[in-house]
Amino acid sequence: MIKRFIFNTLQKEIYQPEINILLGPRQVGKTTLLKQLQTYAKESGLTSSFFDLEQPQILAQFNNSETEIIKILKNSGNIVFIDEFQYIQNASKIFKAIYDADKKIKIICSGSSSIEIHKHLKESLAGRKFIFRIYPLSFEEMKKIPCHLSDYLIYGGLPGLTNTKEPKRKRLILDELLSSYILKDIKSLIKEENIRAFNHLLYLLAQNQGSVVSMSNLANQINLSAKAISRYMDILEETYVNFRVHSYSTNLGNELKKSCKNYLYDLGIRNALLKDFSSIKTRPDKGVLYESFVYLALLPYLEPNMEIKFWRTKDGDEVDFILLHNRMPTPIEVKSTVSAPEIPKGITRFLLRYPNTKHAYIINENLTKKVMYKSCEINFITFENIHSVTQNL
Repeated sequence: MIKRFIFNTLQKEIYQPEINILLGPRQVGKTTLLKQLQTYAKESGLTSSFFDLEQPQILAQFNNSETEIIKILKNSGNIVFIDEFQYIQNASKIFKAIYDADKKIKIICSGSSSIEIHKHLKESLAGRKFIFRIYPLSFEEMKKIPCHLSDYLIYGGLPGLTNTKEPKRKRLILDELLSSYILKDIKSLIKEENIRAFNHLLYLLAQNQGSVVSMSNLANQINLSAKAISRYMDILEETYVNFRVHSYSTNLGNELKKSCKNYLYDLGIRNALLKDFSSIKTRPDKGVLYESFVYLALLPYLEPNMEIKFWRTKDGDEVDFILLHNRMPTPIEVKSTVSAPEIPKGITRFLLRYPNTKHAYIINENLTKKVMYKSCEINFITFENIHSVTQNL
């Protein structure tokens, strides 16, 4: 059993009155986290109950009036764990009533990626909830198995893959997870005749991952309206399956302002969409895999005062990522092999425009070194040490 880095944060939240909601795509480990938290609660002398609402007999208990559901939850111990809470009608209203009446009862729940959850959260739980986004296992977490970087780049970090070392079985699991997402989460959200178009969009996003692609270009390739493509992109983002990274600009005339790049939430899922699980050594998209790895490694560690963007000018100067911390930029460039501590052109161009930048990173396979460029500290670090970027902010 891998202990997730977010577990320590959730463990402390047990003693706080706010409702905790764990959100993320299917099969990223939300149920396991809830069960680990329940074990910790029991060891701490707290009484608790666990409701898995994907079990028909459990769900039947919640097909009652709001008054009855509130009664069930109030009689379920100090801490109530609810898996797939989106199946409860008027969940926000019920949680609000319990929170307002008795802050001695703690509710911790999870939800898979479905639009219904967002409808629940639009209702008033302001000041009463904290949302925690759960992602696939990071490489740092997977190393406990252990896991090699070359395998992570091909199969990703979904927890279901940790139970096997067989490549064929890993491919089958990823294909099944991909099918489950389309059939279970998406089918009810779009018209039946557009499922094929949605699948085509997913493929194009995987194929063009890390590149700037316009909505109109995607619309033309799929033969749908730009409005429909925009809606599908919103669905993918709201269900934490695809993330859009926008361009960084402080209104300098030569910078791209409205562009965005896309990254699917897991490398294994991306490779399953492309039907390509070949070795990293032979991949023509090796650079895309490394760049995606860096983005997905940084994403879970973002605080409310942090954001990831990219930088590109009309002249072609670019930096893969700009990590903003309290609005201060840290440029990050991704390279595969680096033979000498040479600062990439994109970084130097960025520093000319933003001379107050204090730190920059070149993430690569083999070189670890620190050099100065004017007043900026340039850190060459390896992919295995990517976690040090957020630790040093």
